[in-house]
Amino acid sequence: MKKTSRTRPLKWAFIMFILMSVTKLTSYAQEKKPNIIYILSDDQAWNDYGFTGHPHIETPNIDKLAEEGHTFTRGYVTAPLCSPSLASIITGLYPYQHGITGNDPEFNFEGKRYSNDWQIARSRLYKDYLDEFQKHPTIPMILKKLGYLSFQAGKWWGGNYKEGGFTHGMTHGDPSRGGRHGDVGLKIGREGMDPIFDFMDQAIDEDKPFFVWYAPFLPHSPHNPPDSLLQKYLPLAPSKSVASYWAMCEWFDITIGQLLDRVEEKGLSENTLVVFVTDNGWIQDPDTPNKFVKGSKQAPQDMGIRTPIIYKWPKKIKPKMDHSNLASSIDMAVTTMAAVGLDPLPNMQGINIMDKKALKNRKEIYSMDFAHDMKGVEVPEKTLESRILITSPWKIIVPGVANEDTQEVMLYNILKDPLEENNLAEKHPEVVAKLTASLNKWWNN
Repeated sequence: MKKTSRTRPLKWAFIMFILMSVTKLTSYAQEKKPNIIYILSDDQAWNDYGFTGHPHIETPNIDKLAEEGHTFTRGYVTAPLCSPSLASIITGLYPYQHGITGNDPEFNFEGKRYSNDWQIARSRLYKDYLDEFQKHPTIPMILKKLGYLSFQAGKWWGGNYKEGGFTHGMTHGDPSRGGRHGDVGLKIGREGMDPIFDFMDQAIDEDKPFFVWYAPFLPHSPHNPPDSLLQKYLPLAPSKSVASYWAMCEWFDITIGQLLDRVEEKGLSENTLVVFVTDNGWIQDPDTPNKFVKGSKQAPQDMGIRTPIIYKWPKKIKPKMDHSNLASSIDMAVTTMAAVGLDPLPNMQGINIMDKKALKNRKEIYSMDFAHDMKGVEVPEKTLESRILITSPWKIIVPGVANEDTQEVMLYNILKDPLEENNLAEKHPEVVAKLTASLNKWWNN
């Protein structure tokens, strides 16, 4: 079994001090540091964009971003569930490392789930997980050492935004006031973009570089788009619930246009690194509003873990529609640190996507699927449902501890069978053996 980061503690503060000290001695530190914006979609399938070929959903602003950046169409997240996936993005660590493997701790509660009483009871148990998570440096913490201001807006599971290292933000994290996964921060996008714009103005006035975490509750349910967008998609969709979801995707795109237009208006585009990713996938149930179908969110299939990943940084990153190289959300932290002149921290396993050699040499990427509810902070593997390895052209899904007696190994030629309809495990046992050995080698390293 793979050892967790808890079994090999590191003196993070000392390591960060050394890294920062070395960086300040380099000539790079004298350059103007880039602004950095993370745009995080919430519950959206990898092919639900205009540039990925959806026949109806219109996403002109994301399409433009994809055209102007290095766009990995074969991108993957570390988990098909929002909390562990987002925690990986902000730390550069896999779920088994940062300790957040699910959305909630498992506990018995006599009452309505998600009520205030439930959230208060949840928070007492969640504290152990949060304490473990907060031992790990986050991107805002690292950037703060370089003089950055940072702003949290939208989905955030890590308590108050300050506990995540942000200098500014929206989420209070108080469980008695709905502080489970973003609270006030979830208003961003749905109720306008002014909090981000005001923050950007402050950073400009103080002449400081900034980091923005834009993770709106979009296109996440409740699927309640503006009526004009809903009416646009009703004649095109097979049902109202699907039309509502499609409209939410365009609504999200509109907010991205507002954000990037403001960056342009302020004359910041040339020196701003924009990164786009989604937290996990989604296939809308055609018969039930606000519900996903099996095989998408919370599942190891590509409809649960695949996402386009876009990096745009004019004059630094050459635009490319990349259909061959594999990318992972685990790379975002490493690439961000490289952009500001830092080496990755020792436990980070991603690569700098600006490093052409590292990108060329990558042969495999990994993901993992845990149960929605966590059962113990000390042994996260207890709820591991599957481990995933993606290479070319293969993808293998190996059962985890939680369901190794009930789930079979699944092998797909993902290039020929992107919807994963034909399990080839029995037909190609030699491939199963080879990929399983490779997966185990990584897992046990």
